[in-house]
Amino acid sequence: MYEFGEEEVEAVARVIRSGNVFRYDIGDQCETFERRYAQYLDIKHVALAASGSNALTAAVIALGLGPGDEVLVPAHTYMATAMAVLAAGAIPVIVDIDESLTISPQAIDDAVGPQTRAVIPVHMWGVVCDMDAIMTVAKKRNLCVLEDACQCVGGSYEGRKIGTIGDMGAFSFNYYKNMASGEGGGVVTNDAELARRAKCVIDPCHYYWSGRDEDFKPFASDGARATELMGAMLNVQLDRLPGIIDAMRTQKQKVLANTRHLAEIGLVPTPTHSLNFECGAHVMYTFESPDMASRFVEIQPGVIAGNTGRHNYVEWDQVLTGQGAFHPLMNPYAMPANRPCRRTYSKDMCAGSLDILNRTVMIPTDPKHTEADTARMIRNIEAAAKITFGHDDGGKIEVNETLAMDTTKYDSH
Repeated sequence: MYEFGEEEVEAVARVIRSGNVFRYDIGDQCETFERRYAQYLDIKHVALAASGSNALTAAVIALGLGPGDEVLVPAHTYMATAMAVLAAGAIPVIVDIDESLTISPQAIDDAVGPQTRAVIPVHMWGVVCDMDAIMTVAKKRNLCVLEDACQCVGGSYEGRKIGTIGDMGAFSFNYYKNMASGEGGGVVTNDAELARRAKCVIDPCHYYWSGRDEDFKPFASDGARATELMGAMLNVQLDRLPGIIDAMRTQKQKVLANTRHLAEIGLVPTPTHSLNFECGAHVMYTFESPDMASRFVEIQPGVIAGNTGRHNYVEWDQVLTGQGAFHPLMNPYAMPANRPCRRTYSKDMCAGSLDILNRTVMIPTDPKHTEADTARMIRNIEAAAKITFGHDDGGKIEVNETLAMDTTKYDSH
């Protein structure tokens, strides 16, 4: 959460004072947000859920994925991406990322097998996947595409809002996201049938409130209904979102433009797929070796992508150990229908991805940074690069409280 204040406090207070804290037939905040967010994304259907994990699970189930199906997921993502696949009874197959820290289109193509039915490209750290290439592979291989946009709320790919390019998209609105309500999530799609199935996952009893549809047979799920308090907060946050994204994107582009010359000594920007449209949440540099990356962050505050714990597949305990459910008879790894699927993993299976992650440094931007803060960041990056690559000319790192990093969202535990 980048910005929140009295507007959010008052919006939540109004709901509490009114007593209209339930979304169906009583409150209007969730419905208002769903309508507004659909307009913002230019998409037909938005359904709020209790979390990004719930949203991903609802989308996987809505797509009809289940036992006997493989779903390709990247080696670098929050583990909820793989958990959502298992929640549907399908098997996640882990594939490599490229230097953009997003899933490699070539790795997708190479990984498709007889049981593969879908791919989940994840737009990590506010940067976006190579969606044109991914959609080309998906069309060729007849794969469903579910965009995991949980870490890229407000981002776009060449003018098209992230989450709207594939068959479905899933968002997170938890504390660490660009638009936040503490916890929360959303599913988006242009397909009315997919939307109807996703809503049934989110609330299998929805027909009590909205009426039964004779053309649709509801199915059981555990439910993950949104609250009016969430909707109220998100309506305020949606007003803030464009300014937040514009500020971070502008800061990132300015930093990259003013450190471009440092490529001559070895400081190479991490490749991006849509610099003018992504969120701009991080300035990233790719180093030749992990040692160089470590040296750089000792001087200039930053985070090595390989040190972000839960975002790397080697930390996904339930996946690596095959514990796909709470009961052995419901464990996808033990289901007869999944015997043809690839169900084994090792910590070195995506060694190329780990190498990239351990060589990539991420420096977060912040919408609250001033022009002076951005200028200081540029000078610090230049000084750190010259020291790291042995071109030290006496430049010094400038300390300022506004540039201090909150590393909580990157921690392993």
